[in-house]
Amino acid sequence: MDERHVNILRESRTEISRLQLLSVFFEEEAVYKIYLRSQVIHQLFENNDELDIDKLELFHVQFTSSLIELLRKIKKSNEKNVTLIYDEIQLNKELIANMGDSVFTEKNFNLDKQKQALKINLSLRKLFQSLSDFTEEFPFAKHINTFSSRYSRDFYYDISAEQLGLLIDYDPKDVYADTHAVIHKKLMGLLCKHDFRTEFFAGLKAGQLIIEVYKFVDVDRYFIFFPSRNLFLFCDLTKLDGIDWTNHLSEKGRLIQELSYKNDKLESEAVALKTYIPKEIITLLEENYVKISDINFLDHLNNFDVQANILKSMLKTDLF
Repeated sequence: MDERHVNILRESRTEISRLQLLSVFFEEEAVYKIYLRSQVIHQLFENNDELDIDKLELFHVQFTSSLIELLRKIKKSNEKNVTLIYDEIQLNKELIANMGDSVFTEKNFNLDKQKQALKINLSLRKLFQSLSDFTEEFPFAKHINTFSSRYSRDFYYDISAEQLGLLIDYDPKDVYADTHAVIHKKLMGLLCKHDFRTEFFAGLKAGQLIIEVYKFVDVDRYFIFFPSRNLFLFCDLTKLDGIDWTNHLSEKGRLIQELSYKNDKLESEAVALKTYIPKEIITLLEENYVKISDINFLDHLNNFDVQANILKSMLKTDLF
């Protein structure tokens, strides 16, 4: 075996090794089948000295080299796009971390709404006493508005101005009113009956105006506290269509959840994109595999220029 023959076989093995690495990277059946077929072709020449070794060199020049170059270009393009995805994922993680540091947690909210309910219940007891004794004593607990100012931005549900209007509308003959507060007469009666045992249910906001909704512990009845007017009225939740009462996440909490979900989706996209090969190229590779699997392939090797030119033209496209 002369030196030229040896060199061509060595270069052939090198090309096939490169193709093998790419077949492992892409995990695409068409690429793997071409790699296996290329091995068979190489073995054919290695085991048969009488075959024209120039045909093996021609095969790699016309086909394997162009295929490797094309796959490397796709790999490089994919890696660039994957990098962009991971950059977005990192930015989302940083945003999540920043919001996590600044937002009041759901645990804080749940703890403080219990304290707020105690303040409201105490204030309503004092209001009842004031109305009963016809005094002007200020009934509200200290810092009663701190809870809403702290949590309304993140944890209160948005409502329309029209919904707000419906919630705070009342007939003057149906309420008790003094200098400090207004309350439905029947609401005060129900509060007395149930010993002022209520709990914070939800917060609502319409622009800068906020409403706190409370629920009786013992009965399925609700009322609102409207701090802007120190107003306590029965509340009909059916007037608040469109609110998902089961969603207890804060506004920032919901955004954190959405960003986390988006990152999971981006991670999946990155994994798929890393080894993506356009369908047009897969179709071409499948056609090429059929051609190089033909038992008479070597006899028509010189006619393989058409397929080789198609591969080369793919290198100049914007498919990836």
